[in-house]
Amino acid sequence: MKLNIFFKKKNIKIKKIFPNLKINKNFTINSIKPLISASKDDITFFDSINYINDLKITKAKICITNKNLEKYLSSNLVKIVVPNVLFELARVIKLIYPYADIDYPDLSLKLPIKSKFKKVKFGNNVLIGKKVKIGKETVIGTNSIIESNVVIGKKCVIGSGVIIKNSIIGDNVVIQDNSKIGQKGFGFIPLKNKNIKFPHIGSVLINNNVEIATGCTIDRGSIDNTIIGENTYLDNQVHIAHNVKIGSNCMIAGQVGFAGSSKIGNNVSIGGQAGISGHIKIGNNVKIAGGSGVIKNVEDNQTLMGYPAVSLKKFLKKK
Repeated sequence: MKLNIFFKKKNIKIKKIFPNLKINKNFTINSIKPLISASKDDITFFDSINYINDLKITKAKICITNKNLEKYLSSNLVKIVVPNVLFELARVIKLIYPYADIDYPDLSLKLPIKSKFKKVKFGNNVLIGKKVKIGKETVIGTNSIIESNVVIGKKCVIGSGVIIKNSIIGDNVVIQDNSKIGQKGFGFIPLKNKNIKFPHIGSVLINNNVEIATGCTIDRGSIDNTIIGENTYLDNQVHIAHNVKIGSNCMIAGQVGFAGSSKIGNNVSIGGQAGISGHIKIGNNVKIAGGSGVIKNVEDNQTLMGYPAVSLKKFLKKK
């Protein structure tokens, strides 16, 4: 799926953005993408040693990085070395996607045309944007909003007061009342005198048979996508930040918070009010007790509790 289907994009040549760049062909930039998914016509970035394995297999030709990390880039990559990678990314994204740094209201919203959605049931005051696709036997509750280009699969149940934007949703998905999906995440670059907003050009992908309870918030990806795996269940008031990947068959209890770019494996259970730090990986079959704070990577088949979260055995020894 193209990351930019929800945002207007400008066609810009690479030399327009980087006039001093030494490159043979002045090609049109396709998009900005992470190392793992970038093609030869994309700009990518390397801002953390944690992504060294992705760097080794990237197909991109041009990479933004900093002075400390440039030594890891192969000779096949054209290096753009800058003091602050995120700041430079924000600048480039704003040039290519000028409307992605603010969630403007969808002014195309209208009451659904029943002839277009013959096999979909709508409650009162549901509003639908342009080019929305909704599968058969889906039900959408009162006062919900489905913004332009959203795709919803078959046999879904969308509660009342739900807002969905910048998202692709599979079949048999339940989203209960007052949840919001696909909004811009909490992306800012802290500088000395001013915080800079980071545009979000990603989407939310929700796979089949997912259930999302009341009052949950799922931010769209900044450059990557936010993804919820098949048959995963979220309890009330769960927050999922930009670029988070949650695997299949996970059970997430109420008020759990996931910081940006964390990756959760399959068959993971997380107790209420636990917190997951950003840019960490949690393996498969992991159990995390309620109120725990996970701040580093977790291997498969672990049971954790406490803050900072440690193995159950270590936690009990401290008592």
